[in-house]
Amino acid sequence: MEIEYWHWLVLGMLLIGFEIFIPSFTVLWFGLGALIVAGVVAFSSDLAMSWQLFIWAVLSTLFAIAWFKVLRPKMTDRTKAGIAREAIAGEVGMVIKAPSDGVRGRVRFTTPILGDDEWTFICEEPVITGDKVQIKEASGNALVVTKVS
Repeated sequence: MEIEYWHWLVLGMLLIGFEIFIPSFTVLWFGLGALIVAGVVAFSSDLAMSWQLFIWAVLSTLFAIAWFKVLRPKMTDRTKAGIAREAIAGEVGMVIKAPSDGVRGRVRFTTPILGDDEWTFICEEPVITGDKVQIKEASGNALVVTKVS
């Protein structure tokens, strides 16, 4: 039995499809190598099986090396934990519920802060409903604010 281009095409698609079950971007490169071998065999049908396997192995290895050494490092998230919380410092909101006897107050912002437009807050100064406050920092699930004069 002679290996035809469509055999490589099917193998490539199957390997790429397996990437759904093995989410590591490893099998993908072997599938991509098989697809390219399918193209080579389509144009040169008399290519020996040993050359087909050699081309597939070399291409798959090169693709995998390119992914792990070049592309993947460029895609890593270089943000540091806490930057989003530090970025909210200085935002101004309005007190909608003043704090009282151990119960934290609530502040509302015109645009959502970290996904929510209302937050509980801690303030060292006395505030009343309607006062403007500015975020100093985030502390757990509450915001530390200061009164805007």
